[in-house]
Amino acid sequence: MVYKKAFIFSLFFIQTLAILAQKSVKPLLLEDALRVAMEQNKQIKLAINDQKIAEAQYKQTDAIFLPQLNLSYAGLVTNQPLSAFGFKMQQAHVQQSDFNPAILNKPGAVSNTLTQLSVQQPIYNADLGYMRKAALKQTAVYAFQVQRSKEAIEMQVTNAYLQLSFNYELVNVLQEALNTVKEIYRFTNDRYQQGLLQKSDLLNVEVQIKSAETNLAEAQTQIKNNSDVLSQLMGTTLGEVYTTSPVLFQLPKKLAETVSINRSDIKAMNIAIDAYDLAIKSTKHSMFPKLNGFANYQLNDAKLFGFGANGYMAGVQLSWDIFKGNQAKNKIATQVLEKNKLQEQLNEQTEKSDLEIRKTIAQLADTKFKIEQQSIAVEQASEALRILQNRYSQGLANTTDVLMAQTQLSQQKMLKAQAIFIQNTTINYLKFLTANQ
Repeated sequence: MVYKKAFIFSLFFIQTLAILAQKSVKPLLLEDALRVAMEQNKQIKLAINDQKIAEAQYKQTDAIFLPQLNLSYAGLVTNQPLSAFGFKMQQAHVQQSDFNPAILNKPGAVSNTLTQLSVQQPIYNADLGYMRKAALKQTAVYAFQVQRSKEAIEMQVTNAYLQLSFNYELVNVLQEALNTVKEIYRFTNDRYQQGLLQKSDLLNVEVQIKSAETNLAEAQTQIKNNSDVLSQLMGTTLGEVYTTSPVLFQLPKKLAETVSINRSDIKAMNIAIDAYDLAIKSTKHSMFPKLNGFANYQLNDAKLFGFGANGYMAGVQLSWDIFKGNQAKNKIATQVLEKNKLQEQLNEQTEKSDLEIRKTIAQLADTKFKIEQQSIAVEQASEALRILQNRYSQGLANTTDVLMAQTQLSQQKMLKAQAIFIQNTTINYLKFLTANQ
């Protein structure tokens, strides 16, 4: 039996290499696939970019503490009496003759070159302080969204890797079935040549061989397709064909039936609700008085690029928007509704996650039972095929019975492999649902 299994495995290995000879075959460990995906996956890169945007927007709020400087240069000309006299005063060039009523009323064209440095210094703006805190909360929201994106990609990569491993298992089963059918064909052909079996018996076996070869070819094509899926998730070039290594999944010792409040997407939504609270406070405080300082320094001259007379002005300004058409009141009402909507979405997300966890745990129990049943079914189908092959070699069983037994064995092996695959992906999904428990 040991030699027979080694022989079958060798045939499978040789044929797989022959079919994939024209493709780039690369051994791949699950750990390596996950590492590459964390570095190169496009969805993760987009999530990180959103986080950087939020951080940049938060840095913009530094302006509520820092002064604002503005340097301007302007060339002006006017014949308006008041402005013309003002230009002369700014230039410190007012003479006794300038008070002549005729000149005051019709000054002619008067030019002025104004160079000005302005400074504005925020002192107390309560609404901007809360806005800054809300922006900081948003950076935390996007950080948790990045974490959840990584958890989602980890689940998808793991599932793709398990799917590829399952495809190889199917190829193994189908190759073993093909080898068995070919052995039956050799025996049947010998008996047919001796006149002991009908032509229909030989044709039935040939049909079975064609069917097995078709199924095997389809399974091998699926290996290429699933390798491309894995490449896309890892952010690498398509066309690579990967070989996999066994992955051992174990059930957690303690299964949580409810979602953790520490799961990254749940935390992100809770922090987003906190950000809304701060935004509402910011809007409320926008109706409070604001205190800001200002100063400017001017250079005025009648000549272009001149820097003659200079002067400065500095002070503080206390302003209070007493009434702005209920703008703040209506904005607060809108923000409260948006916050309540987000809270309802959080409640719905939590309920859905709890339901998914319960369903997944129930599915794990089903798959465990199915694996046990399929293991027994494989043993029974193997024994049934062995008995029928012995009877067939003695002329006590017909070809159809042997082929049906062989088909049944292949089906049971594939069902067992599928049950193990479903169990592994279910454990992987449960890990995703109960992250950070």
